[in-house]
Amino acid sequence: MFRDLGTSELSALASRAIERRLSRGDVLFTSGEPARGMYVVVEGSVRATRESSEGREQVIHVERAGATFAEVPMFDDGAYPSTVIAEEDTLLLFLGKQEIRALCLQQPAIPLAVARLLAHRLRQTAALVETLSLRDVDRRLARLLLAESDWAGTQEGHSLTLELPLTHQQIAARIGSVREVVSRAFTRLEKNGLITVKGKSIEVPDDRLLRAYVMD
Repeated sequence: MFRDLGTSELSALASRAIERRLSRGDVLFTSGEPARGMYVVVEGSVRATRESSEGREQVIHVERAGATFAEVPMFDDGAYPSTVIAEEDTLLLFLGKQEIRALCLQQPAIPLAVARLLAHRLRQTAALVETLSLRDVDRRLARLLLAESDWAGTQEGHSLTLELPLTHQQIAARIGSVREVVSRAFTRLEKNGLITVKGKSIEVPDDRLLRAYVMD
């Protein structure tokens, strides 16, 4: 959100930032809670989730170092739309709602950055809706593996290797499914030669085949 801002804008934001540390599993705020401001991830990662009427968790998005979140309620005066939980030990910077609004009036580059980010969030949400409504679980899983590989995997030629710390339950929450179905999806992808599972390590022999499978 702030990557294109100049030194003066960044200094103004930094002077108003408050550090917040979370341990893995800590809840930062819950869906429906009054919004006090937004956050920047300095170290670690957090996940934004919603709970279905059946009590099943659906991960809306995961944010890692350098990302911002909870921007929307700063401008619509609404509550936080999702529950945010630390995926690991995490360091955040908190920016209060009133301070951000005041800076938007003083620094025109900031609201432009906000608008660009919110447009990106809208595209993400549209992609999530499409994935959950039009893609089967196997393809949702394949898409998640590719996304995680882009972030933390290693590539040699067309071969990918990924250390995936997520449990099958956590993966299910990411892709809108349940643990048992995710386990069967892993088995099918491996049987079809698209991945090889070795404990927490996932190997993709040819990422071109997996990407084509996701888009099929």
